[in-house]
Amino acid sequence: MSLVAFHTLGCKVNHYETEAIWQLFKNQGYERVDFESNADVYVINTCTVTNTGDKKSRQVIRRAIRQNPDAVICVTGCYAQTSPAEIMAIPGVDVVVGTQDRVKMLDYIKEYKEERQPINGVGNIMKNRVYEELDVPAFTDRTRASLKIQEGCNNFCTFCIIPWARGLMRSRDPKEVIRQAQQLVDAGYKEIVLTGIHTGGYGEDMKDYNLAALLRDLESQVKGLKRIRISSIEASQLTDEVIATIDKSKLVVRHLHIPIQSGSNTVLKRMRRKYTMEFFAERIELLKKALPGLAITSDVIVGFPGETEEEFMETYDFIKKHKFSELHVFPYSKRTGTPAARMPDQIDENIKNDRVHRLITLSDQLAKEYSSRFENEVLEVIPEERFKENPESGLYEGYSDNYLKVVFPASEEMIGKLVKVKITKAGYPYNEGQFVRVMDDVAEENSMAI
Repeated sequence: MSLVAFHTLGCKVNHYETEAIWQLFKNQGYERVDFESNADVYVINTCTVTNTGDKKSRQVIRRAIRQNPDAVICVTGCYAQTSPAEIMAIPGVDVVVGTQDRVKMLDYIKEYKEERQPINGVGNIMKNRVYEELDVPAFTDRTRASLKIQEGCNNFCTFCIIPWARGLMRSRDPKEVIRQAQQLVDAGYKEIVLTGIHTGGYGEDMKDYNLAALLRDLESQVKGLKRIRISSIEASQLTDEVIATIDKSKLVVRHLHIPIQSGSNTVLKRMRRKYTMEFFAERIELLKKALPGLAITSDVIVGFPGETEEEFMETYDFIKKHKFSELHVFPYSKRTGTPAARMPDQIDENIKNDRVHRLITLSDQLAKEYSSRFENEVLEVIPEERFKENPESGLYEGYSDNYLKVVFPASEEMIGKLVKVKITKAGYPYNEGQFVRVMDDVAEENSMAI
């Protein structure tokens, strides 16, 4: 039996696609082994969001070559898409496939074994207008299932290389999304995370169908689904219809990740983002009415070219005022090939780091404030695994619908199920809880029937 090993760099979409590529190998009779083991084929799914992403990708490729020089080394993902020649130049790389035509990977491997000539299978992504169907009936991680609903992005923000790595916006056929969602629920998943490169843009390339319609169809057509989480949505895509749909929904959770990137209109303009802070604030207020207790998490880039202390403080004050529940803070890093990398007034690293620390301190404070609102409340949690910090303690960790990490006494059988947990001690990065009961599907259905 042939052995395959995977290494994934980068975002949730990459992790989803690695699972999809694994399905292709599994169907051909491969067995999956750990990346540190000896395998016949190594698949490295690369990231190119930053120059560091490229560098890390190259390091992992070289690691695989050293691990087993006789193995077939197959490189895929965003870095493979944008820089195939750079990757082909690494001695020992055998097959390169970008962010499309992944279904051809096994044919390329077979061809390589026969011909012993490296294969570059990367095509022009900008010409692609069709969503590539890749099936993921189950995940190696068994509690939260991602479901990819779209590919690509039309935004061309000045700091971002992703449209060149992923191509333009392409939505997945709604029937396929529903079918895949049902398959995941039937495999035992209670929560589905809708994901993509530009998730909220779903349907922009379709006639008379959009994200709001998809959310309604998932809720009405997928039997047994308990939670829908949207992995990330842009403020500009939070239309009145999407907010109204979320308001009426029983399944969309009280947590949204809305990337802000900056809280200053002048910086947003330089970033070529498609909203103003006034618009963003108005959307947040509407959402909080639709989902009381809503957790809003966000991404922020600090030290964007030309960012003054005043512009940074606009961001700081906006986040503080609107009480985000947690931030992912990134110092701006030059991405070769993007307009922002060529802008004047690049910010000194020390200033960037200082701003990062100030925002992380604020984020920690806001996270504690948010979680303290739920002390002594009973929340629905899906236990995911044993408590990482103390695996022998009999404690398990999981996430509530509003994305609080909760640690509480549980058992192996509860993993992946919906359970009620009382928050006994709020905190950050996790809250302590007390198990109340397992949510009983049958009882729920009976009460609904009455």
